[in-house]
Amino acid sequence: MQQEKLETKKRLILFIVLTIVITWSIFMLIPICGLTYGSGYSVIILASAMFVPALCNLLTRLITKEGFKNMYLRPQFKGHVKDYLLVYFGPAILLLLSGTVYFMIFPNSFDPELTTLKGLVASGGNQGLNASNLLMIQVLIFIVIGPIVNIIPTLGEELGWRGYLLPKMRVFLSDRASLMITGLIWGIWHLPIIVMGHNYGTDYWGYPFLGILAMIIFCISLGVIEGYVSIKLQSAIPAAMIHSTVNAGAALPIYLLKGSYNTLLGPAVTGLIGGLPLIIIAVILFFKTDRKNVG
Repeated sequence: MQQEKLETKKRLILFIVLTIVITWSIFMLIPICGLTYGSGYSVIILASAMFVPALCNLLTRLITKEGFKNMYLRPQFKGHVKDYLLVYFGPAILLLLSGTVYFMIFPNSFDPELTTLKGLVASGGNQGLNASNLLMIQVLIFIVIGPIVNIIPTLGEELGWRGYLLPKMRVFLSDRASLMITGLIWGIWHLPIIVMGHNYGTDYWGYPFLGILAMIIFCISLGVIEGYVSIKLQSAIPAAMIHSTVNAGAALPIYLLKGSYNTLLGPAVTGLIGGLPLIIIAVILFFKTDRKNVG
């Protein structure tokens, strides 16, 4: 038993080191190549980095001769239809609620004229389509295909974080601690691109430290939700669905903004105010989580 724990510890450390070193090396290609963050080539680099956690899951298994059991790739649909319906539609509702909460707290930031969307309609030359209809179409698309539209790249992350790191953490720590530390590591993993301006830009007070802190809080909150579901369903697929929905709809409230805004606060779910519903759900699930068992 002790020898097995020692092997698991080695695998855990190797996975974390490999994932951070390889990913950060890929991220650093952006400044090394003289690219502007958010440009076409930088987006390709970022997209490729999303597959590194899954790659490092496989590499760690190969290097340590662990084998490929317990990959958390089975969806486990049997007996969990209601759970999957909640996973499919719940995050979209939560994100819409996040935007609503932000605009309730900052009502002067809401643009009832939908100026940004009107600009998109005009630039796209969409005859017969107005801003309100475009908003409804985007919301419907987000709700209907959000959980699957980004499922391949988000699986690239979740097969590492919730499919490998979290189960290994649970060997040594309580489920609560495992959820928190997995989210913390996930947040730190983003550090180089937060410095480059990912999610929060670079022109906020306290740059880049407050952006890094906000990202860690977001990753811990989302990580608790995804990890809770992953433990309950013994699969990384639901986590990837939640992650896909968040990626698909996180920026939707920005279309409803007018004037300047503080990215650290919102309206995107990555902000501290925009992310309040996410944080509240995470706290509820955190305390609902048993030491070694989820619901």
